[in-house]
Amino acid sequence: MVVLIIAVFIRILSNPISNVFQKQLTNKHHPLFVNLVSYGVLSLVSLFLIIDFPFKTIPNAFWYYSLIGGLFGALGNGFIIKALESGQLSVLGPINAYKSIIGIIFAFLLIGELPNAWGFVGVLLIIVGSYFVLDNGVEKISWRILNQPAIKYRIAALLLTGIQAVTDKQVILHSNLKYAFAGWSIFGFIFSIPLFFATGINIKSQFIKITRWVFAKYLGLATSIAIMVVSTNYAFKYMQVGTALALFQISILLSVFLGHQIFHEKGLIKKLVGSLIMIVGSALIILLK
Repeated sequence: MVVLIIAVFIRILSNPISNVFQKQLTNKHHPLFVNLVSYGVLSLVSLFLIIDFPFKTIPNAFWYYSLIGGLFGALGNGFIIKALESGQLSVLGPINAYKSIIGIIFAFLLIGELPNAWGFVGVLLIIVGSYFVLDNGVEKISWRILNQPAIKYRIAALLLTGIQAVTDKQVILHSNLKYAFAGWSIFGFIFSIPLFFATGINIKSQFIKITRWVFAKYLGLATSIAIMVVSTNYAFKYMQVGTALALFQISILLSVFLGHQIFHEKGLIKKLVGSLIMIVGSALIILLK
């Protein structure tokens, strides 16, 4: 239990830290290049983890879920970085709470499931919290604000990474934490390659921008992502995905704080209050079904 609590705590810390590195690196490189390099570095590390990989005995489900997870992970992570390129970390972090509302919408559309009273209260709290997070003091909450490219990219990332979370759980159940990490990295790298080249950007023009300082940022990004993935997978192994995702929402408070401290984003107190309200709403939806 102690190790599980530590893993959840590490996951809460590592996710916003990786977002900071991603946002900083988009000042130098295209978001999909950042996506490609981060997966590439982790894939190189993963090669040492699969030296004893049991190709003959590993179940087919491992490959199936790893492929799906790699595809949706590469797409989702690419959208996250694209959103961070132009959006505020202190806004995009809290938007993660909308994952709970998206889950309700899909449950209704696919299986006709309606949330209970707590679910409706949770949705209301997330909307109220959004008022504090998205209000810039000039324009009140409207569809025009929600239609901003950065927010649309972040919501798209929510959909994709939500699917990835389910496949990650299945990969762990059909292998172990070591192979799950390797599969996440390698298949994510494989799918991030065509995503980058689809942009038509010359890869050489991106590589020549890598200075010693930028290289250090990439190492920091790869390290924080590795820590995030390992701690996430450990939590998924011993907890229900929904419960783990509810606890992970706490990281949005750190996103708001880091956005204020590092990128000088305004409205710290208002955004912290809104984030707390959204965390409570998300927890009600996920935990009190």
